[in-house]
Amino acid sequence: MATESLIRQAFRTESETIQIAKPAPTPRFEKTSVVYEISSDHWSLSRKKRAFDAVSVVLTIPFLLPVFVAIAIAVRLTSSGPILFAQRRIGRRGQPFTILKFRTMEHACHGTHRSVTTSDNQRFTPVGPFLRRWKLDELPQLINVLRGDMSLVGPRPKLPEHQVANFAWRPGITGAATYAFACEEEFLATVPAHQLDIYYHRRILPAKHKLDTDYMRRASFRSDLRLLVDTMLRRWGKSIAEDHLGDCEEEHYVETTIRWRAMK
Repeated sequence: MATESLIRQAFRTESETIQIAKPAPTPRFEKTSVVYEISSDHWSLSRKKRAFDAVSVVLTIPFLLPVFVAIAIAVRLTSSGPILFAQRRIGRRGQPFTILKFRTMEHACHGTHRSVTTSDNQRFTPVGPFLRRWKLDELPQLINVLRGDMSLVGPRPKLPEHQVANFAWRPGITGAATYAFACEEEFLATVPAHQLDIYYHRRILPAKHKLDTDYMRRASFRSDLRLLVDTMLRRWGKSIAEDHLGDCEEEHYVETTIRWRAMK
C-alpha cells in the first residue's frame, strides 16, 4: 500500500532510535521545544497546505451537512447532554485550543473521563462505538480546520499531559500515527488496567511522536492526499504499529502485542 510504504520509509530512514525507559511509578514527559530542520516553505509549513485545507473544507461541508444533522439527531435522541464534546488540546507551537467532536460517551459534569481511552473502559453512548469506529465523531474538527487550529493532515492534537514536544506545524484530523494506530482503543483494551497509563506513556506516545515527526518532515501534497484517501477508505496500516511495538522486552508488553495480532 502506497501510504504504508511511505510511512515505513520515513520511519526507517532516521538514524536515531527511540530510547524507551523502563516503566516508572509516575509516567510523565517534560515538554520540550523542538527545532526541526525544515524551511518555512516546506509543504508541512507552507501557505499552500493551509489553502488546500481551507478550500477542501469549504467544498466538502455542503455535502456533509446531511451527515452532520443525522449524527446530531442520533446523539441527542440516544443520550442526555450536549451534542458536541469540547476539550482543551495542545496545538501548533504549544498553543492550546478547543477541539470539537460529536459526543460519544455519557455526559460527565465533573470531567470523570479517563485520559487514556480503551474500547471497554468508558461509558459509551448507544451510537458512540459506531461513530468512533468509523471516525465520524471527528467530523466537527472541520470547523477547527477552518479556524486555523488544525490541518487535514498532521499529528493528532494531544491532551496537555500527553504532549511530548511542541510542533511547528498544525495538528491534524488524520496523520501518520493516526493511520498506524487506527485500532488503538481495541489494542489498549488488552493491556492490564493497572499498567495502562505507564504503557501508553512509555510505548505508545514515543512511537506516535516519531511516526508523526518523521512523516511531517518529508510530507508533500501527494503524500497528504494519499493519507486522506486511505483514511476515508479505512485502509489502515496497523502492521506499522505492530512492528514498532513488537520489540518490547517486558513480557506483558509482548503478550499484549501478540494478542493484538490475533485480533486481526
